[in-house]
Amino acid sequence: MGQRVYAEVYGCSANQADGEIALGILKKKGHQVVDRPSEADYIVLVTCAVKKPTADRMIHRIRKFADRGSRLIVAGCMATGEADRVKHVAPMAVLLPPRNITEISSVIEKGIFNGGQIKLGYPRIRRNPVVSIIPVSEGCRWSRCSFCIVPKTRPGFESYPLRSIVEEVRESVNEGCKEIWLTSQDMGSYGLESGRNLLPELLESVNKVEGKFYVRVGMMNPIYLKPILRRLVESFKGEKIFKFLHLPVQSGSDKILNEMRRGHDVKLFKEIVSTFKDVFPELTLSTDVIVGYTSETEEDFEQTLKLLEEIRPSVVNVSKYFPRPGTLAQNLRPVSSQTVTKRIAELNAVLADIQVRNNQRWVGWCGEVLVDEVGKKGKMIGRNYAYRPVVFESEENLLGRFVEVEVVEAERTYLRGRLLGRSFG
Repeated sequence: MGQRVYAEVYGCSANQADGEIALGILKKKGHQVVDRPSEADYIVLVTCAVKKPTADRMIHRIRKFADRGSRLIVAGCMATGEADRVKHVAPMAVLLPPRNITEISSVIEKGIFNGGQIKLGYPRIRRNPVVSIIPVSEGCRWSRCSFCIVPKTRPGFESYPLRSIVEEVRESVNEGCKEIWLTSQDMGSYGLESGRNLLPELLESVNKVEGKFYVRVGMMNPIYLKPILRRLVESFKGEKIFKFLHLPVQSGSDKILNEMRRGHDVKLFKEIVSTFKDVFPELTLSTDVIVGYTSETEEDFEQTLKLLEEIRPSVVNVSKYFPRPGTLAQNLRPVSSQTVTKRIAELNAVLADIQVRNNQRWVGWCGEVLVDEVGKKGKMIGRNYAYRPVVFESEENLLGRFVEVEVVEAERTYLRGRLLGRSFG
């Protein structure tokens, strides 16, 4: 007889994929996914540990569910990154590492798990029926950044077979998905254990899959991109590839980048950005910045502001630096909280101006968007070829449809539009 399972999934797109796979496997095995923890025999938490505030929130949720009568499975990055901390608050919980998520049914049915399998070809329960999140690898090949807990949470590195990924894309499109997210801990290192970087080849292969859909390429660290830069840009010319680049810089100071052991400098980062923008002037650039790394001075921070004003990213994930267990910098003293708060406020003010001006250039644009989300009060949220979000009103639910819109107004983080015609696709 199947068990009733309640699940919560936190964190990055790779975690979201893990959660969808876990629930898909459980449903196929005859278990029932329920909406309320009070109805569950088992509670599954797919956790995130990348930042300390997030890890603290995970511990709060784990402690809450540990006090219930349901059996608790703590999956995801807390299971490997902060196992001792989890066991302290939930000694009876089963810890299921990210690589073993495909063994979720064995945990419930037998109380044990063995080795995990590559995360392709499994049934899914998708959070969004329009979006297919497809992992292309597991782990980080670089694994040297002084601040990052990922090498501890997802140790080792393995790229999945290109043909298997392409088949997963094909199956997803056949199931009705219109947006494919290729994801990993670092897309930029795909295939490198084979002796050469296979990312351009992967994108070219995915672009040839039949059907009308878009592909979002996940985060790429700069370290491995220089040898493949020209071909990578060529692969982004594919009509199905969103003109969207997620390239984390973390700091505009070479001194800080060196101390972070990032493996790249500001010059390489700027070279990658300019090479992409030369070919795709309307590229949506996303980057990540850490504020308050242990030795960050005012001069270092000013260099970060200067870099952002120069490259003008449309999306910036800003994080306070927090020491993480098992990292090289875990015992280093961070910059004072007061200083970090002041710097983040200054950075956000600069970003607000950059982002509004970036979006104002789109006012008057008319073209096709894919509706990939339904927002508050029934508003439609679509993405154009550059992955720019366009919010507009519609009397009918257009999720998963391609529609023509006109951009009429620019906000900081999105565009306002109006529907021009009937949907298609």
